[in-house]
Amino acid sequence: MERRESAQERVAELTERVGAVQGKIDDATARREAAFEGIDGEVATVTKEREVIAGTIPADLLKLYDKLREQQGGIGAAKLYQRTCQGCRQELAITDINEIRAAAPDTVVRCENCRRILVRTAESGL
Repeated sequence: MERRESAQERVAELTERVGAVQGKIDDATARREAAFEGIDGEVATVTKEREVIAGTIPADLLKLYDKLREQQGGIGAAKLYQRTCQGCRQELAITDINEIRAAAPDTVVRCENCRRILVRTAESGL
């Protein structure tokens, strides 16, 4: 009889623990679902913004960018920062830098290493 009471107490204790764990699972699931909703909302917003911006870019340049993005793991253009392509992290050769320096501001220039489109800024080192 004593063993039975001990077993029943243990079952009750374990049932409490299961309830507590299930509560934690339910809470985590609710937080996960809320995070998914937030991410889905952000994706929708960014997609709309991209459509607006893409409408202002020449079709051939957008086609090139999308092709590069697909080939390069989602990154079709990279910042040129201090003579280094931020896409492949390779410093460009001085001849490439000189060619970029001489190119018109509206010329599309690409990294010789990874072939991504390079975005020139004041920090490019040109």
